[in-house]
Amino acid sequence: MTNPKVAETPKKKKNSFLKALEQWDLQVLVLPGILLLFVFSYIPIYGLVMAFQEFRVGDFPGQSEWVGLKQFTYLFTDSAVPGVLRNTIAISVLKLTIGFVCPIIFAVMLNEMKNQGIKKTIQTVSYLPHFISWTVCALLMFDFLSTDGGAVNEMLMAAGLIDKPIGFFQDGKYFWGLALVTDTWKELGWNSIIYISAMAGVDAEMYEAADIDGATRAQKMWHITIKAIKPTIVLLFIMNVGGILNANFDQIMMLTKQMSIGALKETANVIDTYIFNVGISQGRVSFGTAAGLLKSVINFILLLVANTIADKAGENALF
Repeated sequence: MTNPKVAETPKKKKNSFLKALEQWDLQVLVLPGILLLFVFSYIPIYGLVMAFQEFRVGDFPGQSEWVGLKQFTYLFTDSAVPGVLRNTIAISVLKLTIGFVCPIIFAVMLNEMKNQGIKKTIQTVSYLPHFISWTVCALLMFDFLSTDGGAVNEMLMAAGLIDKPIGFFQDGKYFWGLALVTDTWKELGWNSIIYISAMAGVDAEMYEAADIDGATRAQKMWHITIKAIKPTIVLLFIMNVGGILNANFDQIMMLTKQMSIGALKETANVIDTYIFNVGISQGRVSFGTAAGLLKSVINFILLLVANTIADKAGENALF
């Protein structure tokens, strides 16, 4: 006896508009975010035309005299640009290497702690600096590193490591290190959150199996913990490469007291502060726009390169 096959009618796909109507409550929740993105990220794109004009205050973007690549010519011939690029790349590379690795190590160390009470306390304390403004952080650094009773100089002298106080803010050679240390201290706990979250998803049975096989703690950290968060590390690294020319404007301006400390200008002037000083302080809006546009293009190219390399290496890429 044969059973007749019942023909299944394929389900019709709903129109996208009908789906949106059915999910109207979710669409309303998303709407403010879309408007925010449109107003502050898409509408200002029109202002990029100022990079190809001689903008005058009072003109609407697009109404000023067109000058072609004149602003970019000024940019490439400015004697200050090589030093600005050197400082930006040096600070960004330090943050991309040492500053990027520190939160990973910190997260792994927290993950290995058995005492949950101490672990939670350390996590909470490490998050706090993120919520302190760079203005307050800079004031703290000025006090701690002062040559007149600063805690750091006093401890170094008491330990016999130095004979006289070090002028950390009076000598530009220390600034790159200061930028790295202060940024790492401020963002260490906050940047480790995503890694701690990724580690929470690791199956505990994998650690138990490793214990049975006789794996050491270091082997479990490397072959289980680090391997589990490797996709997260790669994705965040790609995104950081895409912002390598962003050297944290707020941090630089506060640590240099709005660039008023003359001894730091040679090593502290980065692209963002250069754009601010030339484009806004000197009123050369078109020149500042050209510099900002060039920086964004370079960042985008570096993002594509990093993403392509990760994709070719078989790692999780952004796209």
